[in-house]
Amino acid sequence: MPPIPGSGLAKGLAVTLRTMTKRTVTAQYPDVQPELPPRTRGVIGLFEENCTVCMLCARECPDWCIYIDSHKETVPPAAPGGRERSRNVLDRFAIDFALCMYCGICIEVCPFDALFWSPEFEYAETDIHELTHERDKLREWMWTVPEPPALDPGAEEPKEIAAARKTADKLQAKEAAEAAEAAEAAEAAEAGEQEGQE
Repeated sequence: MPPIPGSGLAKGLAVTLRTMTKRTVTAQYPDVQPELPPRTRGVIGLFEENCTVCMLCARECPDWCIYIDSHKETVPPAAPGGRERSRNVLDRFAIDFALCMYCGICIEVCPFDALFWSPEFEYAETDIHELTHERDKLREWMWTVPEPPALDPGAEEPKEIAAARKTADKLQAKEAAEAAEAAEAAEAAEAGEQEGQE
């Protein structure tokens, strides 16, 4: 069946009329901050206390935009007669956000939870060289990281927690059995003493 002449125009006008009757929503951005989704990828925050300078984040970064410098320090022995140990001390941790593609690989591979996504997104600079942010700025952004979402109440318990609980229950049952045996032995010894006195 051939199309009716003017049907395309009628469809276009119908779309226009529908759009004209809807209320317009304009984001008043600089004055009103947008409500961002909970898992927004803004910038990367650094929790310096957890960083062990393992360099995994810098090695795994596909853009090579993470710069880390460190030095070794000798730590005195924890107990008398122990040996001295050496540990890495963080000197510089910087991320070049002009190169970063926000893939999140560095956050995923960090074994010590030192890197987190922050929802901050207002860090534009007039010079591209100023987009390399040092650890002080990354630490400031760390305090804007939102709390993790609550676990789903109907979700299955994590396997690690279930295994830990099972081990703790076994240990508690073993300790209770040992305490009961010790109490029975004490009662038997006491009864034996009483019989001996009679």
